[in-house]
Amino acid sequence: MLKKYVTTLLLSSALCLSLPHGIFAQDMFDDRSHLKGFIDKYQDVPKEILLEMIKDDTLTDFKTAAAVNVFKKKYSAEAVSREKKRVEKILIRRLKDTSSPFVQVEIIGTLVQMDRYKYFKAMVPQLISKLNHYNNVVNEMAYTNLDQIIQSGTGRPREARIVFNTLRKILFLSRKRLATVETPDQNLANKLNLVRWSIKVLGNEYLKKLPNEALNLL
Repeated sequence: MLKKYVTTLLLSSALCLSLPHGIFAQDMFDDRSHLKGFIDKYQDVPKEILLEMIKDDTLTDFKTAAAVNVFKKKYSAEAVSREKKRVEKILIRRLKDTSSPFVQVEIIGTLVQMDRYKYFKAMVPQLISKLNHYNNVVNEMAYTNLDQIIQSGTGRPREARIVFNTLRKILFLSRKRLATVETPDQNLANKLNLVRWSIKVLGNEYLKKLPNEALNLL
């Protein structure tokens, strides 16, 4: 069932790449302000209320994403044993039922934070794919979650290989565009930062596996 969710997320991200960027500038500003507003508003909401909000099918995407964000930061590390399984079930059900990239990113980040061994391999490539989303707010959210996951880890080679191999595929598919880049934009810079981290863990010999166009930007 988890593989089905992953496939759906991949297809959704691929479709988004074909959409133009400029026409969404105002919408992206609104997305950022709306989401931050709800996150600030929910800071003092108790854990059980946040979980009920996540379960609520009538809640808007921004409210759901904000509830997940606050739960992740304040309570996800506390969930153990039976409660942990209950929370995972709630999150996976919501992930299955949502098409919102905002909710997807926050849930995926929370699941990996709760159990990185169980979810890292399946979920982190999905967060990396969101770095290609047409909405810059989704890009930022994905990178923030990836950075939090990396910073909270111990630099395991298994995890670094997953990050490296996923980004390597993306960079090879972008070779023509990379060849014309002189100064990376923020989105590309974030990808390159993740590549640098993975190489730091795995060793410089992995540089030989990257396209020359990417090496010139590292």
